[in-house]
Parts: sequence; structure tokens; C-alpha cells
Amino acid sequence: MRARRRESDVRRASLMPKKASNAPVLSRRAVGRATLARQMLLAREKTSSLDAIERLIGVQAQLPRPPFVGLWSRVEGFRREELAELLRRREVVRATSLRTTLHLMSARDYVALRGVLAPVLARALASITKARGATLDVDQLVAEARPFFAAQPRDFEAVRAHLAALHPDADDRAMGYAIRTSLPLVQVPTDDAWSFPAQADFALADAWLGTTIDARETAPDALVRRYLAAYGPASVADAQAWTGLGGLRPTFDAMQDELRVFADERGRELFDLEGAPHPGEDASAPLRFLPEWDGAIVARADERFVAAEHRQHVFLSALRVAPTVLIDGTVAATWKIDRKKTGATLTVTPFDTIAKKVRAELEQEADALLAFHEPDAPKRALKIAGA
Repeated sequence: MRARRRESDVRRASLMPKKASNAPVLSRRAVGRATLARQMLLAREKTSSLDAIERLIGVQAQLPRPPFVGLWSRVEGFRREELAELLRRREVVRATSLRTTLHLMSARDYVALRGVLAPVLARALASITKARGATLDVDQLVAEARPFFAAQPRDFEAVRAHLAALHPDADDRAMGYAIRTSLPLVQVPTDDAWSFPAQADFALADAWLGTTIDARETAPDALVRRYLAAYGPASVADAQAWTGLGGLRPTFDAMQDELRVFADERGRELFDLEGAPHPGEDASAPLRFLPEWDGAIVARADERFVAAEHRQHVFLSALRVAPTVLIDGTVAATWKIDRKKTGATLTVTPFDTIAKKVRAELEQEADALLAFHEPDAPKRALKIAGA
């Protein structure tokens, strides 16, 4: 009993942020500005969509449209067709990856990171099967599903029906999830306006990309470096929340010679790469619209962008993350677009009163987003809820 208690104490301690002694202190605003710079949110940058996706290590894509909006907010002159073409050329894929959620990733990142993310996928499957009381022979299910997908791309309703016919007494949902997490698959793009229908078909990733995909577990240090370059400075807890990987403290400890250590205003350790941008808390941060599940917002263990009192408006039920508006570098509102035959309306719901000096910037950015999102709308309008 004492041994188990000691192991539990060690496990809890590894998840707690350490206090940083004698480390330079960064204000929350300075930390936020540093992250915004890496996120291409201090200014739209002249870069390709492929480079932007790799810089972000993927773009969360639970729904087809959000990745397009996320790139539009970051890449100067971004065109919807540019991303659609990357998907058609198989240079970018939509697949289950970080945090066991759908992401757009470059094909080379998907192949390189599949083994790093293996523990995340395995843990998610174990959680689902335990919750559903299912006992599965995953290797057998994968062996049965592989030729089914090899014959032609399929959606998951079809694969669940296929497996249910082979195992009528098993939980078809659990079997489907086993395939989603254990067999590397990518979604097949179509000619839909946003490249994917609501219910997309999946294909075998190795066949789609013409390469072998090694799903064996690999060390996470390379992903941690990429994460800090795109989302730092960050704590160990931040990195674990964003990647879905647990137990990253030893990885950070092993990398201490190549990392800078800071402290936040509460004295907690933040890590960063040498030479990473730190524009300072006085750097100007333009107003930006971010889509549902944007990577800068979705998985943080701190409050650099979303204040505690506003989290209920951003992090919703059923693991949904609302589309948000950044004003002066922090989330100040949520938004949605309603499309009718007569036109499109973008409704912004602010948490507090929007200052008059911000109103012109909001109107300009909202009109640009509507033009991008609904280019064929006869009319476009901005509505501010409560105004």
C-alpha cells in the first residue's frame, strides 16, 4: 500500500508545475505576445499554406471549414483553392492525430509523428473500451479492416457495419474507434466547397501517400521542440495538454541544455527555445477572428488568451471550442456566421463592451472574413450582440 501511495505521489508531482527560482519573469501579456508572434497572429505573414501548416504542426479540423479560416487569419493573401489543391496533391492530409482529433497535417509530418502520437491513440482506445465494457482483439480487427479499406475508401458507418457482421456480439462503436486509433487512415478530399463533406470517406494512409507508416512508439523530444517553436514559451503542463502526451517532464529535463527557462507571474516554470521571438508586451496585436478549435486556444494549461471568467463562453459542452475574436491579444468575444438566401450575417458576441476605437477594426476584419467565407452572398452584414 505504501509503495503504491509513493508511486501515486510521484505521478502527481510530475504533473504539478515547478516553481522557477532566479529565472527571468515574463508577464502574462509578454507570454501572450511571444506566442502570438509564432502563431502568425501579430501580422499576417507572407508564407505558403504548406509552410504555415507545418509551422503550426497541424491545424485542428473536426469540421471542414475551421482550418481554412485559421489559415486565412494567419497567411497573407490566403486562398481557399490553395489548401484544396494541397489536399488533392496529397501534400496535406486530414487524419486522426494530436489529442486523438482530426487535424490537417502535412503528409511528411503525419508520417513522421505517427509513432510519437502512438501512446495518445492507445490511451484513448483503452479509455473508450473500458467505458463501454468492451473486450477487443485489436490486431484481428485491424487485419479485417485493412482489406475492407484497401478495396475502396469507406466512411465509418460502413466499416462499423462490416465489423458488426463479422462480430455480431461486439460493440460496433468500440470496434470502429479501435480502427480509427490503430489503423493509419486519411480522409479523402472531394470537390466540396471546403474539400470534405460532413461524412467523409477514409483511405489507408500508406496507400494514399505511397509510403510505409511506422506506428511504433517513438520519443517525443522532436515534437516538444516543434511545439515550443510554435506555441512557446510554455510549461510542461501546456505541452502535455496540447500534444495529449503525458509524462513529458523527463523529456524537458533531458533537453535542459538547449532550453531557456522563464517564470510566469505566479512563479511557474516556462520553457523556450534559444532565439525564439519575444516581441515584448508593448507589441501591437491586431484584431483577429479564430475558428472553432483553433490550436492557439484549444489546449492550454494557462490563461494567456482566455481569462478564467470567460472560459465558460469558449470551452463548451461535448468538448466544443467556440470560434473567438482576439482583441489586443486576448479572447474578447465569440462569433458565428448565419447564411440565408438574402445574405450572410456575422454576429459577434462580446464579453464586455467593445471600445469605439476598436469598432472600425472589427468592422473591417468582419467584412473581410465574410467576403472570404461567403463570397457569393448577395449582402454581408455585421451584428454585435447586445449593441
